[in-house]
Amino acid sequence: MCTVCGCGDAKLEGHDHGHSHAHTHTHDHGHDHGHHHHDMHFGTGPAGVEVPGMSQERLIEIETGIMAKNDRYADANRAVLAGLGAFAVNLVSSPGSGKTTLLCKTIEALGDQPLAVIEGDQQTTNDADRIRATGAPAIQVNTGKGCHLDGHMVGHAMEHLKLAQNSFLFIENVGNLVCPAGFDLGEDCKVAILSVTEGEDKPLKYPDMFTASRLALLNKVDLAPYCDVDLDLYEANLRRVNPGIEVIRVSARTGEGMDSWLNWLTGSLTRKTARTAAE
Repeated sequence: MCTVCGCGDAKLEGHDHGHSHAHTHTHDHGHDHGHHHHDMHFGTGPAGVEVPGMSQERLIEIETGIMAKNDRYADANRAVLAGLGAFAVNLVSSPGSGKTTLLCKTIEALGDQPLAVIEGDQQTTNDADRIRATGAPAIQVNTGKGCHLDGHMVGHAMEHLKLAQNSFLFIENVGNLVCPAGFDLGEDCKVAILSVTEGEDKPLKYPDMFTASRLALLNKVDLAPYCDVDLDLYEANLRRVNPGIEVIRVSARTGEGMDSWLNWLTGSLTRKTARTAAE
C-alpha cells in the first residue's frame, strides 16, 4: 500500500465535479543506483515507505489521515449496500488479467439477476462500453493520475446507479496489484483475478493484495499448457500468503470453472440477503 499515492483528478464519466484526491508519489530516493550487485530494500521503516525530507512519524500521520477519511466514505457505502441487501465485489488484478472479459461473461450468465457495475480506469470508457453492451448499467470512473478507486469515488458512482434490492454491485478496480489492496470501498469482499500468464510467483511478489482478498480466480487456465506453468504452484503460493483464500480455476474463453464462480456469487448473495432479513 502506498502511504502517499498519486490519486488525483478522479472524475465520474460525464461529470466534472472538481474533487481533488491528489497525493504525490515520490520516486527520487536520493540513493546512488550505480551499485549493480546489491539488492535494495525500501519501505522497511514503521511507515513502510521512504520519502526524502519526511520522517517516518510524519508519513504515518499522513497515511492515518488519508485512510481515516477513506474509511468514513467506505462505511457510508457499506451502510447503503446493507440496507439494500446488495452484495458488492471489488474485482482487483494487474492489467491484462482478463477481468473485463470475465465480468462480461459473468453478467451474461447471471441473466435477469439485478446488478450494476462501477468501472475504474485512469482514462477512456472502453471497459464501461463493453459492460453496457451486455445490457448491464455501468458507471465509468476515470481516476486520471490515480492508481486505484477510493470510497468517495465509489459512493459518488453508487448515487448514479440506483441499485436494486438484493442486487450485485461489481466494482472493477484500476489494474494495479499494490494500491487497491489497502483501500476499503465498502465492498463485501475483494476478489483477485490472476492470469496464468503472469507467473506463479505473483502472489509472493504482491502479497498484500492476495492477503486482502477472500477469493482468487485463477484465470485463462486454457492457456496453461502453452505457458509452461504449474497451476498447483499458483495455488500453493496463494495459500502461502493467505491460508484462508479460496481459489477457483476459470477460463472466460472456454467457460471452464464458470459454474463454480457463479455458485460462489449467488451463494454469497443469498447468505447476505438472509442476514439482512434477519436483522
